[in-house]
Amino acid sequence: MRFIPVTCGEQDEMLGSVGAPSIDGLYEDIPAGARLTRPLDLPGAMGEIELAAHIEKLAAANEDGSRVVSFLGGGCYDHYVPAIVDSVVSKPAFFTAYTPYQPEVSQGTLQAIYEYQSMICQLTGMEVSNASMYDGATALAEAALMAARVTKRHRVVVSATVHPEWRETLATYVESGTLDIVEVAAKDGVSDGAAIAAALDDATAALLVASPSFYGTLEDLRSLGEAAHEVGALFVVATDPVLLGVLEPPASYGADIVVGEGQSLGNAMSFGGPGLGVFACRKAHIRQMPGRVVGRTTDVDGRTGFVLTFSTREQHIRREKATSNICSNHSLNALAAGVYLAAMGSDGLAGIGRASVAKAHYLEDALVATGRFERVFGAPFAAEFTLRYRDDVAAMQARLHESGYLAGLDLGRFSADDAGLVLFAVTERHTRAVLDRFVEEVSAL
Repeated sequence: MRFIPVTCGEQDEMLGSVGAPSIDGLYEDIPAGARLTRPLDLPGAMGEIELAAHIEKLAAANEDGSRVVSFLGGGCYDHYVPAIVDSVVSKPAFFTAYTPYQPEVSQGTLQAIYEYQSMICQLTGMEVSNASMYDGATALAEAALMAARVTKRHRVVVSATVHPEWRETLATYVESGTLDIVEVAAKDGVSDGAAIAAALDDATAALLVASPSFYGTLEDLRSLGEAAHEVGALFVVATDPVLLGVLEPPASYGADIVVGEGQSLGNAMSFGGPGLGVFACRKAHIRQMPGRVVGRTTDVDGRTGFVLTFSTREQHIRREKATSNICSNHSLNALAAGVYLAAMGSDGLAGIGRASVAKAHYLEDALVATGRFERVFGAPFAAEFTLRYRDDVAAMQARLHESGYLAGLDLGRFSADDAGLVLFAVTERHTRAVLDRFVEEVSAL
């Protein structure tokens, strides 16, 4: 959006409209000590051409996925986004739409959210989905709080295989003492079932796990879910929605709440945001679900219509009765996810999942064969895998970056225990030729 300044005459007209004699008069209610009385510390004015060049130079300092081959993952993935996604979401009726409080003027937006919710339910196997949350991390934290409301308990058990930044978000949510968090260490890259069973008790509101885990491994969800239910706790599963095209939905393993990061559903990486928080649960718990839900109804003439139904946020009801203080959903990102899923269809999504998994296993074998990496875990994995680099990880990544590769995620940045470990993510965008060239670069290190 271009900046169009107002003239002095227009400024005087606006001040006159609000009854202010001057700019200083407009701000007279602000205490003098709180006002900035010096010029802003900004560079001098530029002409439009000069300014555009300056902004382009700043933007060029960033490096997006189109200029490198990225094997980064850990929650944000380089999946292909079909052109139809941007074509639909950029339509003004969607792109500029405000919160659809008034159904009589918001049927398009409401129906789009309803379709998104329906597809998330089909993917996860759950009965109800909300209209999305900020991102996967906040969805996980909200799931823990919801489980506490449902069970009227205040203790949650979290596997250390859940993304460390998601666990950090959860800890931030409950630092006021809302919940007691018990983290259970991982064992060989997956949740330690025995240690988790020992940590669960009749005060536990929920068990939180992720599959695929932060290490890319697949968890034994059935036994973990049974352990949670034996003590009356809810079973919360974080997942990758793209891989649900080829994996059993978490509902098959007894999940009560399913959360996930939906960026991979038709949303670009965009330097890490905005994300899309997927959140679905069983219908029995709908009144404790955070966020809002769009429902389908009929009007007085019997015509189908869509409306906001369960909206138990602070904006709608008294704060003490609200289920969440998240004030908005990520409607446009949810719309992109809905368009993406509709365009892919079940066969297309399964194809993307199969391709990503097959290519990940191909690359893992090839990297190990170079002798530069070694396997550290024996658990099955999907489209991400963790290897140990036999030398200095930072030097390896810097060298490969010069050749145009983002060579995985250094897990040592999250924990000293994971020093030397590198997480690789593979998607359908990585062709056989790209993988082979990357392996050649690794072999030449």
